[in-house]
Amino acid sequence: MKFDIDVLIIFADQDNEPSGEGNPGWVSQFRRFLELMLAQVLGEKPNVLLKSEHDSLTSPRLDNAATLVTILSKDFCKSGPCLDHTEAFVKASEDTPQTIGRIFKVFKNYIPVMDQPPRLRPLIGYDMYQLDPDSGQTTEYTDYFSTDAERQYWMKMVDLAYDIYDTLMRLRGEGPAEVRTLYERKAIYLAETGHDLSVQRNIIRRELQRHGYLVLPGRTLPSNREELEKVVERDLEASSHSIHLIGAAYGEIPEGSDISVIEIQNNLAARKSQRAKEANETFSRLIWIYPHIANASQKQQTFIELIKRDAEVQEGAEILQTPLEDFKNIMREELLEADDRITSYTSGGPSVYLVYDRVDRDAAAPLKTALEDSGFQVLTPALEGEVLELRRKHIDNLRAFDIAVIYKGAVNEQWVRMKLLDLLKAPGFGRRKPILGKVLIGVPSAGSLINGQDITVIEGEISSVVTRLQDALHEFTTAKT
Repeated sequence: MKFDIDVLIIFADQDNEPSGEGNPGWVSQFRRFLELMLAQVLGEKPNVLLKSEHDSLTSPRLDNAATLVTILSKDFCKSGPCLDHTEAFVKASEDTPQTIGRIFKVFKNYIPVMDQPPRLRPLIGYDMYQLDPDSGQTTEYTDYFSTDAERQYWMKMVDLAYDIYDTLMRLRGEGPAEVRTLYERKAIYLAETGHDLSVQRNIIRRELQRHGYLVLPGRTLPSNREELEKVVERDLEASSHSIHLIGAAYGEIPEGSDISVIEIQNNLAARKSQRAKEANETFSRLIWIYPHIANASQKQQTFIELIKRDAEVQEGAEILQTPLEDFKNIMREELLEADDRITSYTSGGPSVYLVYDRVDRDAAAPLKTALEDSGFQVLTPALEGEVLELRRKHIDNLRAFDIAVIYKGAVNEQWVRMKLLDLLKAPGFGRRKPILGKVLIGVPSAGSLINGQDITVIEGEISSVVTRLQDALHEFTTAKT
């Protein structure tokens, strides 16, 4: 599907007023940073437009924009044009087969759920403001390259850029239908927490996703307790573990409740753990309590004491009050390493992962035969079956191979870029041994693809490629022995 605009940003005019003479407004700065980040991910310059500055290039129906980024603030929520643009984009999206994940909600300031436009409430937000963990006060970033900005603003910017990239690839037909779920082994419920631990929660979420987990919840939780409990229970049933981060903030109290979202999630997870125990099933919980809590309310202090002492609340949980890095190490040991499924092979020779697409299966066959005749054990991708199972087989191969050979025939360069990226991600998928070598076959000009990676590029007819490939693989194996 082709769109004139990759990213359209809508915002209230007050949110882009210059902060001083010669300084661009907040939204203009955001647009520049997002454009730079997206260009790195896409490998090309994206077309990112501000609605107010480029009205002449924007269709009145907003049907020529692939994605919409909304900059939420108090002024946005009261702006008729901003709300109208949001509705117009939603209506235009409903007329296309691809509607999921095309709207992104960026917070310039903290906005409670009930004050957000109804269309945007269910979406996961990207917090681009600064939070004082002691006072709970929020301010806008003025120094985008401070330590605090590096931990919050830029981490969220990276998340946003990759999420937009995933959507653009799906809309262009150059990526999988559901990119996020392709890396999953199991789902983990990472409980929503207070604003004081939003950075820590984001770090844990990125760590889990890097290891291939589907992290739930995938949408903003409802503001009504009855609806919220239904969503949380559903997500917990789909999960094999839950992780709860407890800090100084008690958290928001939903409608119809006298306890916070944080406490509700913990109670429901404890019940799920009890049910799993009775059914002889596995469901584990990790509860991390921030080690240096200050200025916690009496209600939050009572909740923390309850977690530490009440057996029912503790059901199935390991409670830790350690530095975050120590908690991450324990999490890896208990959740990640326990699920490793590294494939073992009995062949004595080094293994080669010959990566090719379905359209190139026949063309790659002579390479496979030549490698096997040369004494290499050849791993190949699964090409038939459910998308998730195909991806899981690919990840198993990424953990096991010694040498990678990527064959590009009829597929486009974006496919090659994704496979090269997978090689870089291999340690995150549980790979424990070094890669002996990487070979890229059939790309006339691969400079923009390899970006300084240590990759041998082989071009030419299949008959000559086989000989050169055997020589290259011989060099790899002898150099490492």
